[in-house]
Amino acid sequence: MHRRDFLKAGSALALAGMLPHQAAAQENKIIFGGSVPMTGAAAETGLNVMRGYECAVKFINEEMGGVEIGGQKYTVALSLFDDASDPARASTLIQRQVDEGIGFFLGSFGSNIVLPTCAITEAAGRIMVQAGGGSDLIFTQGRKRVFGLFPRASRQFVSSVNMFKELTPAVKAISIIFTNDPFSKFQADGAKALIEEAGIEVRDFIALPAQVSDVSNVLTTIRQNPPDVLVCTTHDETSILIARQMVSTNTNVGMLYQTLGPQTAAYKEALGNYANAVVTQAYWSERAPFKGEYFGSAENFAKYYEANFDRELTYHMASGAACIVAYLQAAKNAGTLDLDPVRDALAALDFQCFYGHIKFTPEGDGQADLLGPLLIQRQKGEMEVISPAESASAKPIYPAPTWAERA
Repeated sequence: MHRRDFLKAGSALALAGMLPHQAAAQENKIIFGGSVPMTGAAAETGLNVMRGYECAVKFINEEMGGVEIGGQKYTVALSLFDDASDPARASTLIQRQVDEGIGFFLGSFGSNIVLPTCAITEAAGRIMVQAGGGSDLIFTQGRKRVFGLFPRASRQFVSSVNMFKELTPAVKAISIIFTNDPFSKFQADGAKALIEEAGIEVRDFIALPAQVSDVSNVLTTIRQNPPDVLVCTTHDETSILIARQMVSTNTNVGMLYQTLGPQTAAYKEALGNYANAVVTQAYWSERAPFKGEYFGSAENFAKYYEANFDRELTYHMASGAACIVAYLQAAKNAGTLDLDPVRDALAALDFQCFYGHIKFTPEGDGQADLLGPLLIQRQKGEMEVISPAESASAKPIYPAPTWAERA
């Protein structure tokens, strides 16, 4: 589907004045509403998530012939709008879709957008399943109808700390740089607590403004007493900025670990060979041993995606597709498209598929022990899983080569 098709889809697919399940039943079509940052600061990853939504729709409709729920066969369709990475625009568009009768929502990318939009869908009694917002605030304010494929931010560093403890030579000091936004701050706080609990010194804990164009002063601090590992809980563009300025200022550490950014094609294009040895999180890998009814295995998902879409595959495509798979499995378990039974079935979901083992906490975020991140590192241009050991495709490169050695 082209972008213009998405922008037209809302009015074409929604049946104003009808309840969401009535609209879906009358059309024999399950409609997923929502907004996605197709333009603006979050577009690089937003478009990745959107391709995942598209991939699931294409596979379910064309390869499976739809899905049977309660004895009725349905196809699936998307009604997504470009929110331009703007929370205010996203809120307006989501409210419009609520008013038009959409009942099942997919999330945008970025906690700053998911937070206000899930508040709207929650208040309207609708459901949102999303893979774009991990802020603790999404899951700790009493919401019952919002589900996230990722663990909340403060619980996302368990596997990372396990890796730090296994590295040789031993990691003795870690510095943390974070942006002061609803996701990154919670993630940094959670990382700090877990790192210190493991007996590792947190040498620096540095906050950046949400919008930043220069980090040279921060990197001066890092160079004065370099840590073994520099953790950056920052979004894509800020991660690129930090890495570029580390190269230009010759700021070397044993491991650069950035939670968002290195997964994207834009990061690889911006950094070139300097992207090698950078570590990041991935909530899915085509090399992981995941399998189930939809798509078959993780490897098969990757093959299907790459045969049908040009945008370089990252875990965001898989997590986007998994949002739709989770919805459909819950509706099959419930035997209906009525909102309350589907919501209850999502809350009870315990399901193995190409994405892994999908199960939510009572607050709606992904179970940390099941849906926590893999650790990946770019090695010779390829993204290799380096932890946990049972899923690893390569050993960590640590300490990393200097920037001069990577040039």
